[in-house]
Amino acid sequence: MSDVNLHVYATPSDTASACATRVVELLNDRLQRARFATLAVSGGSTPALMFRILVTCKVDWTRVHFFQVDERRVPPDDAQSNYRLAQAELFAPAGIPSENIHRIYGELTAEGAAMRYNAEVRDFFKAEPGVMPIFDVIHRGMGAEAHTASLFPGDPLIGDTTGIAAAVSVPVAPHERITMLTGPLTAARHTVMLVAGSDKAYALKETLGSRHEPFHFPAQIGTWHSPRAEWFVDFPAAAQLPK
Repeated sequence: MSDVNLHVYATPSDTASACATRVVELLNDRLQRARFATLAVSGGSTPALMFRILVTCKVDWTRVHFFQVDERRVPPDDAQSNYRLAQAELFAPAGIPSENIHRIYGELTAEGAAMRYNAEVRDFFKAEPGVMPIFDVIHRGMGAEAHTASLFPGDPLIGDTTGIAAAVSVPVAPHERITMLTGPLTAARHTVMLVAGSDKAYALKETLGSRHEPFHFPAQIGTWHSPRAEWFVDFPAAAQLPK
């Protein structure tokens, strides 16, 4: 595992803080060389900690465009909405311009939301069919069964490397979701994985191991022994890793 960019911290808060610091470094570096930067974010309790820290950081947020890694098929004001979380903890407090927020419309049908999101991403990046948009930073998490985004073990869409986003049905509620696919997740300039909790320990050990099996461990997508991926994990999540 010497080629894995792994950073381990004592608490979820420390882990989220370190991840936020790295995201800011990457965004500011990009903003020195480009008119704008792009950041795709995921939902969850640990990301909420990261969002609160990002708000306090020095970044020209007017030049950062935000996208979603995945979304539940719920309205944007629903308690289960990933957009609602990001809006409350990051977008609103940081004063992100509405035109810089490219959300997934979870209030539509899952297929309709995926179609709309595909079109918006392609239009923003001016990406022709067959060409992957390249996000500057994609922030992702990992579930206890090694799912990432809303790609769960065994989902045939893991093998889709040409699409940007798709409707999926997942084994945990809410079942209907829209998720980015392997193509854009792999093409990102930088991926930061934020993982906390003892329930993630086995999945993390297997995901960072010597077997490349993304259909069993989707968190390997775009991260497996990749120099463009960094893992920020807490002590409980790292408990089963080799010393």
